[in-house]
Amino acid sequence: MPLRGRARSLLLLVLALWCSALRCAAPDLAADRAALLALRAAVGPGLPWDASAGVSPCGWRGVGCDNGTGGGRVVALQLPGAGLIGQLPSGTLGNLTALRALSLRSNALSGGIPTDIGSCAELRYLYLQGNQLAGEIPEGFFSLGLLQRLVLSNNQFTGRVSPEFNKLPRLATLYLENNRFNGTLPADLDLPNLQLFNVSNNQLDGPVPASLAGRPAGAFSGTALCGGPLSPCANTSPPPPPPSPLPLNPPASPEDSKSSKLSTAAIAGIAAGAVAALLVVLAVIFFLFCFRRRMTNKADTSTETAAYGDEDASPETVSVARAEKSGVSRSSKPTASDAKKLVFVGGEPEVAYELESLLHASAEVLGKGWLGTTYRATLEGGVAVVTVKRLREVPIPEKEFRGTVAALGALRHDNLVPLRSYFYSKEEKLIVYDFVSAKGLSSLLHGAGSERLDFTARARIALASARGIACIHGAGAGSSHGNIKSSNILVNDARDGAYVADYGLVQLVGASVPLKRVTGYRAPEVTDPRRASQEADVYSFGVLLLELLTGKAPANSVPGSDGAADLPQWVGTVVQEEWTGEVFDAGIANEALVEEEMVRLLQLGTECTERRPDRRPAMADVAARIEDIVGSAQRKTDSAEFHSVDADHSA
Repeated sequence: MPLRGRARSLLLLVLALWCSALRCAAPDLAADRAALLALRAAVGPGLPWDASAGVSPCGWRGVGCDNGTGGGRVVALQLPGAGLIGQLPSGTLGNLTALRALSLRSNALSGGIPTDIGSCAELRYLYLQGNQLAGEIPEGFFSLGLLQRLVLSNNQFTGRVSPEFNKLPRLATLYLENNRFNGTLPADLDLPNLQLFNVSNNQLDGPVPASLAGRPAGAFSGTALCGGPLSPCANTSPPPPPPSPLPLNPPASPEDSKSSKLSTAAIAGIAAGAVAALLVVLAVIFFLFCFRRRMTNKADTSTETAAYGDEDASPETVSVARAEKSGVSRSSKPTASDAKKLVFVGGEPEVAYELESLLHASAEVLGKGWLGTTYRATLEGGVAVVTVKRLREVPIPEKEFRGTVAALGALRHDNLVPLRSYFYSKEEKLIVYDFVSAKGLSSLLHGAGSERLDFTARARIALASARGIACIHGAGAGSSHGNIKSSNILVNDARDGAYVADYGLVQLVGASVPLKRVTGYRAPEVTDPRRASQEADVYSFGVLLLELLTGKAPANSVPGSDGAADLPQWVGTVVQEEWTGEVFDAGIANEALVEEEMVRLLQLGTECTERRPDRRPAMADVAARIEDIVGSAQRKTDSAEFHSVDADHSA
């Protein structure tokens, strides 16, 4: 063979060997599989992954590949609430170099973010909230230039919020709340695509950067930050120089000095006399006012008091105008004498009681809100237990009040808390309901030590609530709830029933409703709560559905949660990016059996929260669709239990 031909063959052989070596060294699915198994060994030995030789990781729980289950590379790892515990070592996540989405939220991971996380150059979505991760964010993290969503909330991260975040120009979500970040926010922080931001409950101080000045105040609550939407920063400029010494004047004559002293004394005397005269006038007016009021009360009214316990179990006195002889009215058309009686609505009561027996009942405070205070009252002898709502303010005329309450009392449904009676006087307005032994849905979802609700239980709660609200809407075109939220949904201990409370009360006190208190559920078109439409109710119920599915509290809905989520916006953003699984609460995220039903209920929630009222479904249709979803989920659950029992018997 000629020398030139041998050289060419040798060169081709070297190139082939080199290319083969590169292919062997290039990351592939086998390398991803090894990284996943290393991760399982470190923090998740209970993960049900089949490590048998030849088994592709693409079919493992929580693992997604770019070619489905057929191979390719691992591009998604979703293990929320999977019982992961311990520290994330290097050589695990960092070796998943094709990873685009990572969710390890709601586990018990500790330690820091692996330093080789920067090797995941394709990463776009990172959810690590609800762990015990600590330390500072590693430098390699800021090389993730494609990152769009970052949620590190509810951990123990420390250090400063780095100006290196500017190296993540695509970042649209940055949630750092409930950590231990300290120092100031970078003055030059510039994230042009940022949509959702929160650094509340950290040890931050100093001014809010100009680029974040338009964010809501709740995004910075629980910090010592200032400026922007918060209180102005204290003036830190140096104090002004002392005033220049007055120019020297020639000494005053004795006559001038005497005149000046006399003028000052005269002014002081006049001022003292004016103050004394004013105090005397005020004292006389106050005495006459008190005397007149005392005489009026003696002549016209006597008062009767009932002791109610507040949250601290200290007595509270409630005064109600008392008639000469208390009685009971059972008419929905009040007469003149009803001004001094308890008026029953919705038909004959099973247990009749008078106003006087209600006032002497032993009572305890169930809750206080902007509508008023709610009591549980046990009548003398234990003949009945009722719930009494003492309204804070009622700016509407008496006739309108009585007509509205009578209409509300006529509503009867298994999923509505029955309104039984009311009392109206100039001094007091009381609404009396049947007592329902149940817990507020808000407490079940967000309270300390909140109980776990599986998807079927949540769907049943949604169905019961939808049926109750549909009943309200069925009473007429102008009939609406007006204040749908999770704290107004009562759930019994069996978890198979729910009751809608406080329906229609906003119509009685709406003029004094603080709009900020209901923004999380309020439809965008509502400016006056007293005129909330049925379409606005559907929007609020849609937010309630999203709350049930995500476990997140809507904005301004839970005390101390000003930074809570704008749920429709947040859910819409995540779903649009085709990362729907990240929406669901960790308590239900792993219920693969009913995943289809979860997505269907989520879709219904987004339809209900359409910004245009005419695009929202009617409440009756919403209830029918939820009923179908609940039935489908129950059939799947029953079938799985049957097969499980059958397998046990066969064994």
